[in-house]
Amino acid sequence: MKRALPGVLAGAVTLALPAFLDDSALAVYIFLGLAAMVTVGVSLLMGYAGQVSLGQGAFYAVGAYTAGLLTVQGGPPLAGLLAAPVAAAAFALVVGVPLLRLRGHHLAFATLATQLILLSLAGQLEFTGGDIGLQGIPQFSAGSFEVGGAAGYAYLTWAGLALVMLVTRNVIASRAGRGLRALATSETAAASSGVPVGRYKLAVFSLSAAFAGLAGGIYAFYVGYVAPGSFPVLLSVEYIVMAVVGGLGTVWGAVAGAAVITLLVQVLNVVGTLPGMPSYAPGVLSYAVYALVLIVVVLFLPRGLVPSVAGRLPARRGRSRPRAARPDPDLRT
Repeated sequence: MKRALPGVLAGAVTLALPAFLDDSALAVYIFLGLAAMVTVGVSLLMGYAGQVSLGQGAFYAVGAYTAGLLTVQGGPPLAGLLAAPVAAAAFALVVGVPLLRLRGHHLAFATLATQLILLSLAGQLEFTGGDIGLQGIPQFSAGSFEVGGAAGYAYLTWAGLALVMLVTRNVIASRAGRGLRALATSETAAASSGVPVGRYKLAVFSLSAAFAGLAGGIYAFYVGYVAPGSFPVLLSVEYIVMAVVGGLGTVWGAVAGAAVITLLVQVLNVVGTLPGMPSYAPGVLSYAVYALVLIVVVLFLPRGLVPSVAGRLPARRGRSRPRAARPDPDLRT
């Protein structure tokens, strides 16, 4: 019961916050939830499977374009939202077969190239709207229910995040999760233990893409417009920073990292737009602070925020409760 208490409190706060936030704050709240959704997949991919992806923004874009295209063509929004993670996972499955033969920085650069190629194609194809983008995406609705305000999208976003976290926790606790942990430690040792390395890598790659696709679908309905410029390369870098700052291989760490970086970006945007600041100040500040945050975390909190904090709490409790003395074996009767 005590272990579930933080989750219950977090859920209660999440449900209560939209009633007290204005539209501008709700926008930050929604984008925080969307970023957390993608970052959970990144944390699973990097922390458990040991695979580095700098192209999660590509799967985010696939989900957004899928939801937008289906609804603009007259399809029901619910079908568009359901198709978004499926399309992103299918795309990851196709590109993952050749890409996952690579390792380390080769894989990272290959996924980055995938995002650049995808955005270039989206800017050239007519049915995606080209560089102008896809406009006129309707509000999300399911039957007679329509999400018309920012508060509704906040609840939709955090319901999606809850689903992503639940799926991730079940995967981690399953036999496949144990195989992924072995895979992250050593692919050779995992293969010798009977773990289907190639299949597991492709499965977790597709699952993380599905999470990003679901977030992209919600993003499309909330904004009502998607274009190649909506998914810059910096977006994929942000997800990596969020996962590392919060703690790789942890569900709550991904959420904490997304919250810290999202709020930090908002502060930097405010500072960068102050009177007298040059037009390039927000971008420069973002890059500089990302580097600074990564350096600080790697040096002082190498496991990330959540694992480092959680690791200290039991130690303090342990010091406050002295262990019972073990009986001397020579005194046994």
